[in-house]
Amino acid sequence: MKKLFTLMALALICTAATAQDNPVKTDTIPSPQEKKDTIRIGNIIIVKKGNQHTGPENNNRDCNNNYAVNINLPRRHRELSNLSTNWFIIDLGFANYNDKTNYTGATANQTLVNQPGTGFPLGASDFKLKTSKSIDVNLWLFMQRLNLVKHHINLKYGLGLELNNYRYRSNISFKEPGYSPYNSTTAVPHAYVIRDAINFTKNKLAAEYITVPVMLNFCSKPGDFNRGVSFSAGISAGYLYGERNKQKSHERGKVKNKGDYDMEQFKLSYIAELGLGPVRLYGSYSPKSMFNNGLDLRPYTLGIRLSNW
Repeated sequence: MKKLFTLMALALICTAATAQDNPVKTDTIPSPQEKKDTIRIGNIIIVKKGNQHTGPENNNRDCNNNYAVNINLPRRHRELSNLSTNWFIIDLGFANYNDKTNYTGATANQTLVNQPGTGFPLGASDFKLKTSKSIDVNLWLFMQRLNLVKHHINLKYGLGLELNNYRYRSNISFKEPGYSPYNSTTAVPHAYVIRDAINFTKNKLAAEYITVPVMLNFCSKPGDFNRGVSFSAGISAGYLYGERNKQKSHERGKVKNKGDYDMEQFKLSYIAELGLGPVRLYGSYSPKSMFNNGLDLRPYTLGIRLSNW
């Protein structure tokens, strides 16, 4: 019994000593972990923090140490501008044409000058292209998108340069009006095409336009153009400002012939653009020939567009 009373006395003494070292406030509930009380007033949340330092020396502290105030404002949707601009867009693709020329017609025969003694006239095979090397590069200075219906339907337009390069498999040459190399006595009054006597390692026709595209645009996710689907379709009007026949051969070296090859001064094309997330594809097709001399070559392009939207 004496041992039992001795142990109880020691336990009471230890408990009293612990209580003096860590006094507990009357407005808190002693527990292994301090509780946090939360009060919500509208969008304002007040959280009472658990405070382990509650001795008399802390009574003068600012009450802000014991409370945290959080203000939850309603999240606003970012307002989209009714007019947005995208600067310096680049297109990288392939250029080709649909050959509808009537090579037996009188107009085409006036344009295609045959070398004497060859035995066969120029035809569709002479105008076939190297598809992988016929390149379309477009530099758009800007494109703008004007909201029409809740940013899902927009008017899209811009201004830029179209650079079409057609690489030929055969050895044809484009010539300006003048004397034919096969007939030095009679001048040809219009531009013409010949089958040259040498083999070219590089033979291309370049056509360059200042172009204005106008499209109607649909977008499934107006707030995030890197997601969802977008589609645009419309027309473009181009003005021809440069044409040249660039050739390379062992006999003549590098030759760049700039001139007037009877190409149409204006080009009207149907255009379209498809956006699948961040990937954007483009295409164009002109229902009219790019020449006005009997050659019926209707150009089209297809490629990828490097654009923000």
